[in-house]
Amino acid sequence: MPEVKANFARDWVEFVDPANPEELYKCDLTWLTSYWTCIYGAGCCGIDEDKPDAGCCSDGAYYSDQDDEDRTLKIAERLTPDMWQYFDEAQPKKERGAMRISEVGLDGDRKTRKIDDSCIFLNRKNFERPGYTGTFGCVLHHLAEKEGVHFVETKPDVCWQLPIRRSFETREMGDQEITVNVIGEYERLAWGDGGAEFNWYCTSNTEAHVGREPVYKSNKAELVALMGQAAYDELVIHCDNRMEAISLLKREENKRNLPLFVIHPATVAAGK
Repeated sequence: MPEVKANFARDWVEFVDPANPEELYKCDLTWLTSYWTCIYGAGCCGIDEDKPDAGCCSDGAYYSDQDDEDRTLKIAERLTPDMWQYFDEAQPKKERGAMRISEVGLDGDRKTRKIDDSCIFLNRKNFERPGYTGTFGCVLHHLAEKEGVHFVETKPDVCWQLPIRRSFETREMGDQEITVNVIGEYERLAWGDGGAEFNWYCTSNTEAHVGREPVYKSNKAELVALMGQAAYDELVIHCDNRMEAISLLKREENKRNLPLFVIHPATVAAGK
């Protein structure tokens, strides 16, 4: 089924951060209660038509800051040649030098290195060599599985956050200026001009709205890392209430009083 059109209406909720009363959270309930799920390796077409197995790893990951790059470097040092296709290419040229996992992108920002036209951490499909037992996909994701941790701990920030988007606004409240933390969908439009060039994109594509749990549950670890436990717990209350209300109002006897709930159109289409 085709990707749903952009700029549809959404339901939002706002609440004060329980851990910091001077900050406000504004959360997209339409997205967070959708049934999107990552389908990499299970139907994902990739953002580039000629690299369907690369998913969204075609151009490498742009670091959020120096700490993000430093953390990724330390994690890369835990990778072994049996699990990582590009282990040799990433080794330093000089003894005790830094691993060669980063580069400067076209816009001047630092990112993971691109090799063979995709991210250096992406094991390619059908690759073989003596002693290599890895599988295709992100080797940093595989490392998390091997070590029994969530990939929030092993991937660059942008990789574990997607397709959740955290952005910031400021709002005047009397004589005060407060920070608004916006939690929503990293939709195609959020990528700017580059997003329009994607061959395929998952967040508003019906093929990816087949999860067993809504996003606020399936992506709990990512949301807690972005919001903190207290704010996440508050979000869950609003999401649970919404899910319960929608469920009750789907019953035949309540349809005549059905209020306006904006369900993600891709989730609606996937259920037909």
